[in-house]
Amino acid sequence: CSAPSSSTLLCACECVSSMSGTSATTQSAKMKKDESFLGKLGGTLARKKKAKEVSDLHEEGKNAINAPMLPTGTDIHPEDTLLEENAERIMLDPTSRESLKFKDLLKVLIDWINSELEEDRIIVKDLEEDCYDGQVLQKLFEKLSGRKLNVAEVTQSEIGQKQKLQTVLEAVNELLRPHGWTIEWNVDSIHSKNLVSIVYLLVALAMHFQAPIRLPEHVSVQVVVVKQKREGILQTALVTKELTSTTEYRDAFDTLLDHAPDKLNVVKTSLITFVNKHLNKLNLEVTELESQFADGVYLVLLMGLLEDYFVPLYNFFLTPESFEQKVHNVAFAFELMQDGGLKKPKARPEDVVNLNLKSTLRVLYNLFTNYKNSD
Repeated sequence: CSAPSSSTLLCACECVSSMSGTSATTQSAKMKKDESFLGKLGGTLARKKKAKEVSDLHEEGKNAINAPMLPTGTDIHPEDTLLEENAERIMLDPTSRESLKFKDLLKVLIDWINSELEEDRIIVKDLEEDCYDGQVLQKLFEKLSGRKLNVAEVTQSEIGQKQKLQTVLEAVNELLRPHGWTIEWNVDSIHSKNLVSIVYLLVALAMHFQAPIRLPEHVSVQVVVVKQKREGILQTALVTKELTSTTEYRDAFDTLLDHAPDKLNVVKTSLITFVNKHLNKLNLEVTELESQFADGVYLVLLMGLLEDYFVPLYNFFLTPESFEQKVHNVAFAFELMQDGGLKKPKARPEDVVNLNLKSTLRVLYNLFTNYKNSD
C-alpha cells in the first residue's frame, strides 16, 4: 500500500479487505477442521455408548440365565453375589422385614436387651448395627449367665471383632447345645449383620434364660438363599425360617394347672395366708390373688413390710386409675424386689395387671420362698 496520500483511504480499504479475506479463509478452514474432529469424537463416543449398551444388555441376559429361580421383587445387590464356589449367602426378604409380627419381635428383643444392660449404660437401637461386633452379645451373655468371658473390652479391627465373637459364640453354643437348641448362627453370619442369625441367637438366649418378656408366637420370615455354583452360575431360592413357635416357658405352675388343678386351691390358700400375715399389719386383707394384686398397690406395700421400710407415696399410685398407672406400680414393685436381692421376676408387669393367674402366682411364690420365715 505505497499509493499517494490521495488514494490512502482506498488502499487501506483494499488492504483491510485483503486481510479480511485471508482471515475468513483461515477461520473457515479451522472450522472445517474442528467440525471434522468433533465429528470423529462424536462418532467415537457414540460407538463407546453403543458398546456399553450391548455389554449391559449381555450382562442382563447372562444374569437372567444364571438366576432363573430368583424370586420376583427381591433386590440382590452385586456384592451379595461375590461368593466362592459352593458358598452361599442368606438375605432377609424385604417383604418379611416389613411384616408387623417381625417388627414386633425386634422391638421386644431390643427392649429386653436394653433392660438387661441398663446398668452398663448400653442402649441398643438396631440389632444389625449394634450386635455384629460382639460387644453387646458379650455383655448380655455375661449378665444372663453370671459368667465373665476372657475377651478384650473394646475391639475396632475386624479380626479383633471376629475373635471376640468366636469366644462369645463358643460359650453360648456350649451352654445351649446340650439342651437341644439348633445352632442357626456362626461368626461370619453375625459379623456380616445377618439379621435372621442375630434374631435366632437372641430368641434362644431369651427362652433359655426364661426372660421376663413375651415373644410374639409363630413368627416366620422368608429368606433368599444365594449359592455360587461352578462357572460363576448363581442359584437362588426362597426359604421360610421359623423364628419363634410357642414361646411361653413351662414351670411348676404350668404342671400344677394342667395335671393337678385340684391342688391349686391348696397353693393359693398357702400364699393368701402368707401375704395376709404381713398385710394385716396395715389392716389390709387379701381374698383373691388374681384381682387384688393386679393394680400393684398391695405388691408395693407388701415389699415395704417384708423389707421393713416405708415406701413414699409419691413413688407409686395409691389409687391407680389407668392401665399405665397399674403397670407402673407393678414394675416399681419388681424394682423393690430386685433391690432386696431377689432375681428379676419371670413375669411381665402387664401380665399381672391383666389378671394372669400364673404370672401372679409366680411373683408371690418367689416372695414366699424368700420371706416365709420373716416376721
